[in-house]
Amino acid sequence: MGKLAATTTILCAAAATAAAVLIIRHRMKSSGKYAKTAAILDELAKKSETPEAKLRQVADAMSVEMHAGLASEGGSKLKMLISFVDNLPTGDEKGLFYALDLGGTNFRVLRVQLGGKEKRVIKQEFDEVSIPPNLMVGTSDELFDFIASALAKFVATEGEDFHLSPGRQRELGFTFSFPVKQLSIASGTLITWTKGFSIEDAVGEDIVAELSKAIERVGLDMRVAALVNDTIGTLAGGRYNNPDAIAAVILGTGTNAAYVERAQAIPKWHGLLPKSGEMVINMEWGNFRASHLPLTEYDHALDVESLNPGEQIFEKIISGMYLGEIVRRVLCRMAEEAAFFGDVVPPKLRTPFILRTPVMSAMHHDSSSDLKVVATKLKDILEITNTSLKTRKVVVEVCDIVASRGARLSAAGILGILKKLGRDVVKDGEKPTSVISLDGGLYEHYSKFRNTMESTLKELLGEAGDSIVIEHSNDGSGIGAALLAASHSQYLEVEES
Repeated sequence: MGKLAATTTILCAAAATAAAVLIIRHRMKSSGKYAKTAAILDELAKKSETPEAKLRQVADAMSVEMHAGLASEGGSKLKMLISFVDNLPTGDEKGLFYALDLGGTNFRVLRVQLGGKEKRVIKQEFDEVSIPPNLMVGTSDELFDFIASALAKFVATEGEDFHLSPGRQRELGFTFSFPVKQLSIASGTLITWTKGFSIEDAVGEDIVAELSKAIERVGLDMRVAALVNDTIGTLAGGRYNNPDAIAAVILGTGTNAAYVERAQAIPKWHGLLPKSGEMVINMEWGNFRASHLPLTEYDHALDVESLNPGEQIFEKIISGMYLGEIVRRVLCRMAEEAAFFGDVVPPKLRTPFILRTPVMSAMHHDSSSDLKVVATKLKDILEITNTSLKTRKVVVEVCDIVASRGARLSAAGILGILKKLGRDVVKDGEKPTSVISLDGGLYEHYSKFRNTMESTLKELLGEAGDSIVIEHSNDGSGIGAALLAASHSQYLEVEES
């Protein structure tokens, strides 16, 4: 992604957008029909404001919560989970490593041949397998036997380009995207299932032990070397490509962050200090909340009606799962109170989550003079036809307000991490480079969100921004997990001696 740059183009675009907004609001206020819509829009913009001073308050609150979460279990809204990852990849890793990525109705198996500093990733292959619905509600043995069988079949297709050192076991990084209480680098008990899974006899069990027993039952000689989540995998991939990577942020359907902490700065850590002196912390930052967050009536209503009221407040205002839904709620109020789409409220507009964030992004990025994409999306998704250009412009502005708030708050969250690590200011003229690894569909595909987040971080950091780099770290749940299996291999000491 290169160094963050606040370019003239972005500033000019922002100025042009602001001017357009003023013109739209003026025209709307001058016509009785749009007066109420204008009032709703004004109120949304005002309550969603993220001036620099407020963003600094959010960053300060994030840093304070990080300290509290490291001090004691349950001491903060941020869980600040100890990952037991104390060795991130260096680029020196060599050999054949596997990854298993289980996070939904499909799972992936992946293998990678690593060639050290010079050859890096020599070759990689993966396969994706659908889980039969009956296994999602069956027994632990049934699910893991199915997964182990698929893994064994995948291993059997290993080609000549992949080489396992003689006398060695295959090693696997296991990305398991369900709530787990991590006990060590390669063990953790399942707290609860989500995403349509309900396998009661697995709850409370060590998920690595369950997988390992199934691997044994199918006659495969393979060791699970690391149990990780996708955020930590993203950090591993980032560090593998750049030794200055210090944190990772996922901005996708959901959101999370992980970073490298000094082991001595974790009061709740009671084990032996790792040789590296470092420990990766899984923040679970989606659960962050603070009085400084600019919440609207739409956010409060969405939260109350959600499956987890009062939880994941930060996630509910910045992540891809929710941005489109916030836009829908605003448009629905405009339709109900200001006859925004005509005398009848379009029935589809009342359907929760019908307006997905990729659709919102497509409308927000519409650069056609008549906003044709907006018209098409409103028609195809919400069955709203014959919209005026003025109406379509308002829809784009709602998208802009919601996306900008999310992007700017994401930047404030990253600033909070940098503050905690003392990397938000220039000290004694020194500017050590700090790389933040980012991944997730929202970051990757919603360019206005991405650009706003990056320019906001630059704005907040000032002079220190010259040394902060955002890099896209792709496929943390796959390649990242395989890299963590390599950096926690049982054969490392043999290679070092």
